[in-house]
Parts: sequence; C-alpha cells; structure tokens
Amino acid sequence: MKRRQFITLVGGTVAAGPLAATAQNPERIRLIGMLTGINDPDVKAFHQELEKRGWSEGRNIHIENRYAPAGTQAQTFAKELVAMQPEVIFAVSRPITTALQKETQTIPIVFNYVIDPIGAGFIASLARPGGNLTGLIAYEPSTVGKWLGMLKEVAPQTVRVAVLGNPKTAVYFDYLLGAAQAVAPTLGMEAIPSHIENDAADIERTITAIASMPNASMVVLPDSTTIVNHDLIISLSARNRLPAVYCFKFIVQAGGLMSYGFVGADYYRQAAFYVDRILRGAQPAELPVQTPTKYETALNLKTAKALGLSVSPGLLVAADEVIE
Repeated sequence: MKRRQFITLVGGTVAAGPLAATAQNPERIRLIGMLTGINDPDVKAFHQELEKRGWSEGRNIHIENRYAPAGTQAQTFAKELVAMQPEVIFAVSRPITTALQKETQTIPIVFNYVIDPIGAGFIASLARPGGNLTGLIAYEPSTVGKWLGMLKEVAPQTVRVAVLGNPKTAVYFDYLLGAAQAVAPTLGMEAIPSHIENDAADIERTITAIASMPNASMVVLPDSTTIVNHDLIISLSARNRLPAVYCFKFIVQAGGLMSYGFVGADYYRQAAFYVDRILRGAQPAELPVQTPTKYETALNLKTAKALGLSVSPGLLVAADEVIE
C-alpha cells in the first residue's frame, strides 16, 4: 500500500471513529403501557403510525401490552402497568380507562373507545381536559339517530327497537339509550332497553325475547361484551330473523346485517398521534379530546337476503362497503 493511501485510510478511520461509536449507541427505550378490553384487528394501525412517526419497537420504544376481555382483570392489569411507570399508557375502552384512572393521576393516559368522557369523570371539558387523560370519543348521541334511521330504511315495518348492551361493561348504556328514546318517536318507533350479561345463555334468552316482539329490530351497542360475543349475536339474529345494526364493519364482514361507525384504522392512527405528542413533551391537559374524523357504512347483502329484507337504492349507494 502506498504511504499516501495508508495515511488517508488511517485518518479516515480515526475521524469516523467517534461518529461510528455514536451510531452504535442504542437509543433510550421509552416505555409505553397498553391496556385493551377489545381484540380489534385495526390496532395494527396504532403500531404502524408510531413507526411512521419514528417510534420502533426494540429500538426506541417498548410497548408493554395487557388484554382484559370485557373488562375482566382490568384493575389487576392497570395496577401492573402503573407500577412499571411507563411514560404514557394507551387505554382502549371506558372500563379500561376507569381502571387506570384509579391507579394514577400523574402518568399520561390516551384513551379511545370512550363514550361521554365528561360524564365518566375523565376530563373537565373536550377543549381542555385538565388532568392526565385525553384521547378520542367513540360515539356521540347524534350517531344513535343514524343507527335508527338505517334500521327504519332497511326494515320499514320496525316499530320497536331493542338497544342491546351490558350496563356493567357499557357503563354509558343509559347515555345512548336516552338518545335513542329521544329520536325513536320521530321515526315512528319505540326504543326499549335490553340488558345482557357476558354469558351465552343470557344473550340467547334476551335476543329470543326481542325477536318475539312484533315488528322488532335491534341496535347492538359498542360494548366489550357485545364485541366478544359478536359471533353469537350474529347467529341468534339470523336464527330469529331479527334485523340489527352494529357499530363496527368487522361484525358485518363476519355476517352481521349492517353497520355505521368510525373508520377503525384511522381512529387508532389518531390515538398514536397523541401518544407521539406526549412522548415529545406535550401534556394531556392541553390536548383537546377529539371525535373520529371518518365514518363508514357497511352492508351485507347476503344477510339482508337471508332475513327477507329489501335494501333501498339510497342505502346501497350510501354504503362504503357492500358484501355480496
């Protein structure tokens, strides 16, 4: 090797040495807690959005995840996560958020799938939450009117609408029931509360009783109990020829009649944006609680045909996804 080449090589190695050493130093791992009561396939969008914003599992973040279906073990898992002292916790569902709120008033919490967060005591106002919680509202009372209108359109004979949910896990049950009871008479219907337990036999008894009422349809509330048992509810609705509207597209894809609700992936991306903001120094008290930015309608024509229902051209055109 020529002398000039050797000096250049050595000089380059020395000059690059500190930079190379710096590049090899791992970034500080930021701990994120995650507690969910819903097994939602759209949650992958949360992880994808974090990655897009520069947060990668194993490189600069670690997500400590716990799953408490229908709220079971929620308090135990909430205590475990808080003891780990994460920098932020992502809470999926109102019962989960309630469990976490009992364990900490200091660790930032970003919630979604929450209805009526002011009534729940999570925040002071939508614009200025005021504490250690912020996030996204799942559904507002105005959404209930959309559900009832869809039922009236696909099943015009409907005069009774059962509002199905578990008040133990859907603690906002009366909040949405009140909205349904306010809107139903304008559509020539009566909204009737139908409580269920997280128990297959109880769900079957309740839906069979609903179907025995003349000209009945059903609104299935967004609730961890109804989500966990959605296959059973779909099956019972089909067996009893009972029209039902759901809140999630994946339930229609599984055989439910129709749904109207937020776009799940977009909803999780919004939550990831808030987690990112907090990791970069923002305070939950200063991050306004938001509603979903996109909604979608899904319709299962195969199920409609099996129920003997005729789908209007207007509803068909309005549907973002039609399953045939």
